Amino acid sequence: MRNAATSATVVIPARFGSSRFPGKPLVPLAGKPLIQHVCERVQGCQGVERVIVATDDLRIAEAVQGFGGDCMVMTETYRTGTDRVAGVARQTPGSVFVNLQGDEIILDHEMLTDLIARFVDSGAEMGTLKRALTSEAEIRNPSVVKVVTNQSGRALYFSRATIPHIRDLGAGDSLVGPYFVHLGVYIYTRAALERFAALATGTLEELEKLEQLRALEHGLSIQVWETRHRSLRIDTPEDVAEAARLLERCVPCR
Repeated sequence: MRNAATSATVVIPARFGSSRFPGKPLVPLAGKPLIQHVCERVQGCQGVERVIVATDDLRIAEAVQGFGGDCMVMTETYRTGTDRVAGVARQTPGSVFVNLQGDEIILDHEMLTDLIARFVDSGAEMGTLKRALTSEAEIRNPSVVKVVTNQSGRALYFSRATIPHIRDLGAGDSLVGPYFVHLGVYIYTRAALERFAALATGTLEELEKLEQLRALEHGLSIQVWETRHRSLRIDTPEDVAEAARLLERCVPCR
């Protein structure tokens, strides 16, 4: 039984061999490797009991240990980050686990605190966050994953495509409407995480390369909450220079 005192273990999957950006966790940003920024902005968040980097590479492990972080080297082959988080959970006590993508830098502690508190109060088994999109370039960008939900906030679908599609949009009209980016963070009960990892890879998951679609294809519910708090995502090498400029100007997390 969860209650208001429930705390979460945050697991940050960090692979070296990304197909689009090899070595991404170690790319320097504002004087620190990316993975250090991700870890430091989670430390001290209310509701977080422990932060663990789960990696398949000794170079990442050495970097994490170098800045005093907690690291677990996972030698098994995992399909996705969530499967890697499940591997950590099998070796770690706790009832609630957060999967924070290793390239998602939280810019405000309240973003993660809000997720954990809402999850604990909701009784949901799996949850995540969305934020409104206002940039047409981002709405059309397949690297920016969109989510649509029902009126209760349960996920209907996640896609790299522009969803919802506005049928009557004119050729010169601006693309505006209820578009939401899906943020790279998930939260689960231990039982839900174990069920997810035991499922076969879904067809939609494989087509879109979005692990959360496995849950939807197999009938698992994902509760989605909206946040206005910002995060910074590094997808490609082209994102690094702008991210570094933003971090140089950004005040530390509250």
